[in-house]
Amino acid sequence: MNKAPGKKYIAIAVIAFLFIAGFVLILKRSGAKGIETRVIHPRMGEIRSSISTTGTVLPKNRLEVKPPVNGRIESMLVKEGDMVKPGQMLAWMSSNERAALLDAARGKGEAELKYWQEAYKAIPLVASIEGEVIVATVQPGQTVTTNDAVVVLSDRLIVRAQVDETDIGGIKQGQECAVTIDAYPEVKIPGKVEHIYYESKTVNNVTIYEADVLPETIPDFFRSGMNATIEFITGSKKGILILPVDAVQREKGQAFVFISKAGKEAKQPVKIGITDDKNIEILSGVAQGDDVLVRSKRYAIPKESGTNPFMPARRR
Repeated sequence: MNKAPGKKYIAIAVIAFLFIAGFVLILKRSGAKGIETRVIHPRMGEIRSSISTTGTVLPKNRLEVKPPVNGRIESMLVKEGDMVKPGQMLAWMSSNERAALLDAARGKGEAELKYWQEAYKAIPLVASIEGEVIVATVQPGQTVTTNDAVVVLSDRLIVRAQVDETDIGGIKQGQECAVTIDAYPEVKIPGKVEHIYYESKTVNNVTIYEADVLPETIPDFFRSGMNATIEFITGSKKGILILPVDAVQREKGQAFVFISKAGKEAKQPVKIGITDDKNIEILSGVAQGDDVLVRSKRYAIPKESGTNPFMPARRR
């Protein structure tokens, strides 16, 4: 009986154990080497607090133009990207009966065909709103039914944002925001919240509310279905006194900082305002010239001690 495979597995297990043991030993020897304290000064600056979420570019009103009868498309008068007005002709079509009659007349000559084209008029498909053609893929000669959308119109593209229920309280109608399309991350498009939907939806077991964002201008690269990131501006202040967020501590609902006065450390209560991910507004408690102490843990990789857990110890 061959026992080599069993010995192979035992060797692999021993090597894995030695590796894990050495890694744990390194972690134990590393770690906080003390508290690092640095001195900073409150400064005047700007804070812009916001709520960030994702969304999709969609038509505000999407209108499908469908034929009134089953038949055949004779000609398309518009293409995707065209702007149309109410009453404008989009396409001409023939009913099944007209299409069959024209096909029969075509075999009898051009004069017969022209006669029946004039006697039996084609059916026009007409735009009922002013907007942009976003779908026009049907080709002349293609048969269609009353369920087929020959042309799809959009009056204006918007961005429909999905806002978590924990953030919806910070979103209001008319609120300013910035839209960034994933395909063009360097371009920020200003916009405003036009509508907040009342009914929630569940997406990936998360309750969300949808909000329509109306961009101030529609860039040429906007396309329906594009993914976007929306930053809702919840607060913005300029020319205010600010500190880094890690400089402000909280205890029993009271905010405070550590300051240095005459070489001594003191705990100074402060009143705070709005904040973002980096800075926090200081309403009172400290001034620009004050020395504020910021503490942080300092970590270091242990220096080589000569006892590598993976190497045999040297003989002395």
